[in-house]
Amino acid sequence: MSTTTPARRPGGRSAKVRDAVYTAVGQLMGEGKADRITIPLVANRAGVNPTSIYRRWGDLDTLLEEVAVAALTKDGDELPDTGSLRGDLSAWARIVVDDITQPRRTRYLRAMTSARDEVHTCPCWEQRRTQAKVMLDRARARGERAPTEQQVLDHVIAPMYHHVVFGLSVDREYAGQLVHDVLAMA
Repeated sequence: MSTTTPARRPGGRSAKVRDAVYTAVGQLMGEGKADRITIPLVANRAGVNPTSIYRRWGDLDTLLEEVAVAALTKDGDELPDTGSLRGDLSAWARIVVDDITQPRRTRYLRAMTSARDEVHTCPCWEQRRTQAKVMLDRARARGERAPTEQQVLDHVIAPMYHHVVFGLSVDREYAGQLVHDVLAMA
C-alpha cells in the first residue's frame, strides 16, 4: 500500500468551476444585472449545478466578495520595491489606478458596489491593507518615517476607488498627489 498522496492537478475540475463561475459573475455584472444576481442565475450562466456554488462559497455575498478580490486586485504581482517609500507608494498607486480605470474594471467595480446591500468586511480592502503593510514595514526597516496603514488606505486607495465608483476623474497625476499628501502625514 502506498503512503504517498496523489498530486493535486493544477487547473483541475475545481479550477474550471471557479473560472466558469467568476466569468459568469463578470458577465452578469457587465450586463447591468448586478441587482438581480442570484446563485441559480450564476450557476445557469456558468453551466454548473447551484449546489457546487453553495458548497464552495456558501452564499451570494461570499461569492461576490471573492470575485471582487480577484477582479479588483492584482494578486500575485510583485509590489514595487524602489528603495524609498515615496517611490514604492507612487509606483503602487500608479499600478492600482491603471488597473481600476480599465473600462471593464470600472464597470465591474460600479456593479459590485450596487449589488451589495451590506458590507461587513471587504477582502479587497484587506488585500490592499496587506500590500500597504509590506511597503510600510520595508520603509520603517530602512529608517524612513511612514504613515500608518490606515492613513494609506484612507488617503490613497479609498479616494481612487471612490472616484472610479462615482465617475470622477482619476489618473496617475491624481494618484501621485494622494501619495504626496499621505507622506506629509508621516
